[in-house]
Amino acid sequence: MMKPSPFTVRGRHALLIMRDEREISIVRRQFNRLGMTVTETDPDQPIDPKLAADVIVLDADSISIKSDATSAKANVPVIALIGTETPSRLKWLLELRPASFLIKPLRSAGLYTALVVAFDCAQRRSEESARIEKLEDRIRSRRIVFAAVLRLMHSHALSEEDAFNLIRQTAMRHRTTIELLSAEIIALGGMPNRGSRTA
Repeated sequence: MMKPSPFTVRGRHALLIMRDEREISIVRRQFNRLGMTVTETDPDQPIDPKLAADVIVLDADSISIKSDATSAKANVPVIALIGTETPSRLKWLLELRPASFLIKPLRSAGLYTALVVAFDCAQRRSEESARIEKLEDRIRSRRIVFAAVLRLMHSHALSEEDAFNLIRQTAMRHRTTIELLSAEIIALGGMPNRGSRTA
């Protein structure tokens, strides 16, 4: 399945967490021109967790710095609107990890750029997270394989190379993965009996 291009915004849905009517109308009008749909909510109201959104536009000035305003939508990119540049406000904003931002007073210029940057950032974060998860799975798998090799080395008086080859050949013969067979070896305390002699 092809991932949508960050440049394609038509058909996407934006959640506006804003209070200023002038700014809401600027964002709504621009997003409608771009073919996006919009839902508006007051910064003091909790976000409905069932509400699907592709991007959140958040007025960072109208929310308490103790708020966890976007926690219900942790995987949705945030475009922050910033007017107050105090260290405490910026520190809170950085903890939200916005994907893009716009400086107030807001104008229609720059909204499309902020959207593209936000969608690109979200896509990169998602790919990076998947890559890290894959690497962590590999590390866990290697630990399991290493533990199984050690088990066979001790129980069958084999060298490390011979123990690994036994696991590899047995996995191939029984059409399973080295990792799954290694997990079985650890769970059983030795080579599993699969109906044929393997050790």
